[in-house]
Amino acid sequence: MDVGVLTVSLSDASLDDALAYLAKHDVGAVELGCGGFIGDDHLSREKHLDNEDAQTELQGLLEEYDLYVSALATHNNPLHPDGERARAADTELRETIRLASQLGVDTVTTFSGLPAGGPNDEVPNWVTAPWPDEHLDAQQYQWDEVAIPYWSELADYADDHDVDIAIEMHPNMLVYEPRGMVKLREATGERIGVNFDPSHLFWQGINITDAIRLLGEHDAIHHFHAKDTKVYDANAHEKGVLDTVPYTEEADRSWLFRSVGYGHSEAFWKDVVSTLRMVGYDGALSIEHEDSLTSAREGLEKAIDVLDRVVFETTPSEAYWA
Repeated sequence: MDVGVLTVSLSDASLDDALAYLAKHDVGAVELGCGGFIGDDHLSREKHLDNEDAQTELQGLLEEYDLYVSALATHNNPLHPDGERARAADTELRETIRLASQLGVDTVTTFSGLPAGGPNDEVPNWVTAPWPDEHLDAQQYQWDEVAIPYWSELADYADDHDVDIAIEMHPNMLVYEPRGMVKLREATGERIGVNFDPSHLFWQGINITDAIRLLGEHDAIHHFHAKDTKVYDANAHEKGVLDTVPYTEEADRSWLFRSVGYGHSEAFWKDVVSTLRMVGYDGALSIEHEDSLTSAREGLEKAIDVLDRVVFETTPSEAYWA
């Protein structure tokens, strides 16, 4: 396994400077944002798509710093009920898939998107309960009329370009937990899998290693985000974990995204890495820094320090004792 970094948190630096910084800290892989909510500071589709000179320049930088790209990232909502917004997100995603193919990158990370609750609604609708009954009707519409047709077609498009789509299970998106991810994969094909980000699962009460095993049974883990979360019981016990307090009002939130090691112990992350190996995942652990209690560079460096001690750098030896 390699320690990687989603470089969005270093967007104040040029790509050259960001890669030099990460190489200095012995990072092996980078995940580059190229559209959607996370922007394209380090990989402009407009500049690089169908541009051999720009692609050669990028490959030269990666070789100079002994890094490779684990995935291209574009996070948006291609299922949005506003047609213009949906088309823009769809274009971003398709262009990112094409660019990944041209760069020899086998994975694009993204969100599932979230439709409206019906064909005449104007805003996305995250359904979290089966009652009143119209919520189940809305959920059936979202899956059967919008999500499955869209992602089935996108799976074929990705297959044409030999690229996997790795969906981050994210609340306020249609796919936010492992069983929903399995449902989408079974309905659309093997190109659709997961960008496993435990940070969004912790506060939902999902057991991370059990979720890894479940998705591993379906060979569905295409990519992995290393990002931690801490639940603060003093608040959660009073108001639960569905928290709309701004992320920057830390003392009043039920949970916060934290740097790796600040939500869960090093022993926990060793168990995660071991379980990933058990289910056959040996790709990058791409650090996503969103810890508002520290700077991007300090958060990255502390996460790198923890992950350097927990990742396996070699393949298993023969079990001579078995």
